[in-house]
Amino acid sequence: MIVRDVLSLSLSAITAHRMRSFLTLLGIAIGIAAVILLTSIGEGIHRFVLAEFSQFGTNVIGITAGRQGTRGGPPGLPNTSRELTLEDAASLLRLPGVTAVTPVVWGNSEVEALGRVRRTTIYGVGSAMQKVFAMQVRSGRFLPPDDPASARAFAVLGAKLKHELFGTANPLGQRIRIGGERYRVIGVMEEKGQFLGTDLDDTAYIPTGRAMALYNRSGLLEIDVSYREGIASGEVASAIRSRLSARHGREDFTLTTQEDMLRTLSKILDILTAAVGALGGISLLVGGVGIVTIMTIAVSERTAEIGLLVALGARRSNILLLFLGEAIALAAAGGVFGLLLGGAVAAAIRLALPSLPVHTPWQFVFGAEACAVLIGLAAGVLPARRAAGLDPVEALRTE
Repeated sequence: MIVRDVLSLSLSAITAHRMRSFLTLLGIAIGIAAVILLTSIGEGIHRFVLAEFSQFGTNVIGITAGRQGTRGGPPGLPNTSRELTLEDAASLLRLPGVTAVTPVVWGNSEVEALGRVRRTTIYGVGSAMQKVFAMQVRSGRFLPPDDPASARAFAVLGAKLKHELFGTANPLGQRIRIGGERYRVIGVMEEKGQFLGTDLDDTAYIPTGRAMALYNRSGLLEIDVSYREGIASGEVASAIRSRLSARHGREDFTLTTQEDMLRTLSKILDILTAAVGALGGISLLVGGVGIVTIMTIAVSERTAEIGLLVALGARRSNILLLFLGEAIALAAAGGVFGLLLGGAVAAAIRLALPSLPVHTPWQFVFGAEACAVLIGLAAGVLPARRAAGLDPVEALRTE
């Protein structure tokens, strides 16, 4: 029996029972479609989250007071770590490779203008903030590089805050009150949207020194540093660590690089995508059980045919290949149907819900089809071995 005969017999057996064959491959198709759809949504969310984090640039290092990790000493002693200061921030600007530094303080206050009052987040930042975080001013200008100790009472509004307070009127040059203090509006930021639940457009930016006085703070909440492209983040982080350790006498602060954070986040999201795909893989296992069932029934129904083939000289390896080929063909056809179905549903979701990130990863597409073929191979082994092991005389007697 040549390969062409094996293929012909396998296909004729499949087409002889069209409805049964269709229902069998449908089980595989639904499993493949579930894998494609779930991994598409998972990959879309993966890209969306990474884009949200990287919209401020990947060459940013954040510094916060207090060192994360285990420290020695008796329990109950107060934390003796020094606060970050404006002088600390200024000293970092002189490090090699550093392009911009912004000291940051934030709080929540009422903003009054033209008889309207809105409570919102107030950020005390340096003049380089828009350079560090790749943010743009839509109209006017950003905060000037004043001396933090005597910074002028200027404010820059987020796009949403400007609309809530001034509507369509031009706010530039207008006076507003923040926490009871008067500020002059000198700029309005471009729309930035939300980031991790925080509306970046519903904010106001004032000089860091004035924010520290407004919220009665003696130290900074954070210092953000940007560095030149092409320089290793570890190199800049090491220089920052050395400089601040020398100023504080010890390492009582924490550095967080945007690059490391994105790498860790990407690994977590990769695991999430794989886990979601594995859930869809359960449907593939169900489809595999269906193939085992159908192939076992097929062996019982075609016992006489098997005996006749062996009596005519077919080898047992040919019988084994015949039933394995039939199982693999069913699984492969179901896989192709599932890929088309899953891709179509993912495309429909993308068109119907543009805000829902959906992206089909090709590695999962090819992996799912390969998985379908392997399931067909595994599911067909036992029935095929049973068929190949039948005694031809006993098989012929069943006719």
